[in-house]
Amino acid sequence: MIKKLDTLILKTFLGPFAVTFFISLFVLMLQILWKYVDDLVGKGLDFITIMKFVALASAELLTLAMPIAILISSIMTFGNLGERFELVAIKSSGISLLRFMRPLIWVSILLCGVTFLFANYVIPYSNFKFKTLYYDIVYKKPALDLKEGTFFTHINGFAIKVGKKDPDGKTIHNVIIYEQNNPLQDNTILAEKGVMTTSDDKQFLEFTLQNGVRYQETGNVYDTATEFTQMNFKEYKKLIDLSSLSMMNTSDSAFKKDQKSFSVHELNYTRDSLVKENDSLKKRTFNQSLVQLHFSNIPDSIWKKVAVIPTTKKRKFSDLLPDSAKTGIYSAAYSITENIKNTYQFTADNIKDRKEQIRNVDIEWHRRFSLSAACLVLFFIGAPLGSIIRKGGLGMPLLVAIIFFLLFYLLNVFGEKFVKEDVWPAYFGMWFSVIILSPVGAFLTYKAMHDSQLFNKEFYTRMFRKVQLAYTNLLNKK
Repeated sequence: MIKKLDTLILKTFLGPFAVTFFISLFVLMLQILWKYVDDLVGKGLDFITIMKFVALASAELLTLAMPIAILISSIMTFGNLGERFELVAIKSSGISLLRFMRPLIWVSILLCGVTFLFANYVIPYSNFKFKTLYYDIVYKKPALDLKEGTFFTHINGFAIKVGKKDPDGKTIHNVIIYEQNNPLQDNTILAEKGVMTTSDDKQFLEFTLQNGVRYQETGNVYDTATEFTQMNFKEYKKLIDLSSLSMMNTSDSAFKKDQKSFSVHELNYTRDSLVKENDSLKKRTFNQSLVQLHFSNIPDSIWKKVAVIPTTKKRKFSDLLPDSAKTGIYSAAYSITENIKNTYQFTADNIKDRKEQIRNVDIEWHRRFSLSAACLVLFFIGAPLGSIIRKGGLGMPLLVAIIFFLLFYLLNVFGEKFVKEDVWPAYFGMWFSVIILSPVGAFLTYKAMHDSQLFNKEFYTRMFRKVQLAYTNLLNKK
């Protein structure tokens, strides 16, 4: 009988889990498309490139889709069983809720492991692949879409602005073209109207401009004197090379230094290297300071041999110096002080930058584990909630799941923000949501095991009537 119950709970859970997982992933993918739609539209990208872009961008979303799916499906599973009074029948037969949940607990642990493996191996690879592809799309192949009243600066050496575009997409008005070949040569073209087309081989942008003027300044970097020329025209043709807009295959190694592209082993190695660099920098700075402070190298025994001249009058250090040597000594002391100050300031900036890198490494390291553990925590919230609510379907379960997931997500965002600002350590901030929600899961599990009426409207109605009656009796006694 126990095996049949295990099979029942697994079948009841796996169906809603698969559906909610793919729905959650799809909704999150739509968010990614909405975020990057401006970078994709008008690029002339083929379908395979777009699908590759979406797949690489969505890989990281699995670590969010998995907890959502576990939370919603667990609420739906136990809600459906409670609504059909199957939970009541199981408990009445002497089987505890935890024993009934045991198969799903092992499934949740398995999903935690899958989430960790995916976050540790697949997501780092997809992250730097995505950044490489995104760089190629945005910076190597920007859309040649001139917007009205906005400068288009993606073509090297040019800034193009049109005041108005006709519906045909070719006729343009109030055209401004800035061209710069070197720092001392600026050419400007102003035209009332014109026609913009691309060559047949898509290598050149052709402007046929009318009623305008061309300003040309010529010179070279060796001579600041320049020659200015003004030329009015009724018709003028301008060709602009578009080779800089061709999409290139950037090397993946250009983005391999990003912490999000590291596995746990690589994060550990990177953190150790940064800590050792900081320690080495501190020692090197201290030794450099001692070299400039010559008196620090004098043994103490020499000072002890110096005779102390007794005197009843307090004397300043400057009184002990000859007048002819004061200027040189003060100048040397000021120079040494400035050198030490600059050295320590430079070291402090480097140490601050490395500490920030260490925090980022710690954030990514703890993220791998905290998001995986969140799957189990949210299960222990969803399963008892479903058994307490006893409502199936997508109505109440979905509403409750959204509330708890928003709470989880906000706590996770706040914790990460405080770690980045160096307010909290990474081991606390990145686990903040898990730390807060774990007692909630334990409380709900306890209530569900004892048949709590936590979400029963009649329970609160009876409680309110009792309080109201007690208050009325108290007033009558007075």
